[in-house]
Amino acid sequence: MKKIAIFGSTGSIGESTLQVIRENPKLFKVITLVAGKNIEKLIQQIEEFKPKNVYITAKEDAIKLKHKYPNLNVYNGEKGMEEISKLTDFDIGVSALVGIAGLKPTYEMIKNGKTVALANKEVLVAGGKLIMDTAKKNQATLLTVDSEHSAIMQCLQGEKQNKINKILLTASGGPFWNQEITDEITKEQALNHPTWKMGPKVTIDSSTMMNKGFEVIEAKWLFDVDPDQIQVVVHRKSIVHSMVQFQDGTIMANLGPKSMQIPIAYALNYPNRLENAIEKIDLFKIAQLTFEKPNLEKFPCLKLAFESIKKGHSHQVVLNAANEILVEAFLKERITYTQIPKKIKEMLDTHHSITLNTVDEILALDAKVKEETKALIGFFN
Repeated sequence: MKKIAIFGSTGSIGESTLQVIRENPKLFKVITLVAGKNIEKLIQQIEEFKPKNVYITAKEDAIKLKHKYPNLNVYNGEKGMEEISKLTDFDIGVSALVGIAGLKPTYEMIKNGKTVALANKEVLVAGGKLIMDTAKKNQATLLTVDSEHSAIMQCLQGEKQNKINKILLTASGGPFWNQEITDEITKEQALNHPTWKMGPKVTIDSSTMMNKGFEVIEAKWLFDVDPDQIQVVVHRKSIVHSMVQFQDGTIMANLGPKSMQIPIAYALNYPNRLENAIEKIDLFKIAQLTFEKPNLEKFPCLKLAFESIKKGHSHQVVLNAANEILVEAFLKERITYTQIPKKIKEMLDTHHSITLNTVDEILALDAKVKEETKALIGFFN
């Protein structure tokens, strides 16, 4: 039985992970649950899965949990996050915390040589080379939970000896693929994703195609390819989750139902697949699969992501940090939708590349950029 630690248990990925565990009680046991502020949902998870360790951000919530569950190891605050990240009493850690918050816990798990199922894009967007080098040094296994990167990973099974010509990273196109993008776009419209049910931050990123930009950066690091070898392909039906083209012209594609439980289960039970109750694809009902080229002028966030790879590591940290603040500001209706890419570009244009060798250096730049972005738009919590 594999022992599982879930960092981000109350989010959409965390809940999907728990559903996989719920359906396979003989294979998996929850050891650690890490939440943010949602104590009510965390209590429900504690009652059902009986973990050994839990984390909640606020001290007062931690005190409530300790009083309610005296035999539970309860952590809180910045120090608590560091402590729970260094625990080694699990087999697989699921990294699903939102934003840069996932970087340090993932780094600590990898430093301890653990297997990590990565669902947090920002870890590789901001951590890139450091994360991959640390994983290699400590013989840690880094698996991916993103549907697209899981698809690529599956297409590469048994193909280590064959050279990749191109990674074909599929995108849904989001809610505005066939709609003009203006300042009148509301957060409700942007949150109405046509295909996937995700958290608000990821859903907005998907609408601007920044999410796909982050996935391009992820793919570069995960599969050791140049950005010129990654092509974004818009596939509105989200049936083909991604493809790999090899040097002989052969394209391997991964097709499957639109469910995050499938890549999560594959990572938890890698490399073996698990049976599930999800409705299987009927190719006769689908009938046709279509693919389109993204318009980088209409979706400048994707263009900015490609540019940040060429400009270097610190530009990717700036890209991520500025985007995080601007998406938050948009969700709080403090800026218009089109200001997201415009202000990210302003932050990137004023940044001069620097070398980042440690997690603390990355986090320091992240914090600095976030404050500068807030000042740029007059957004203060």
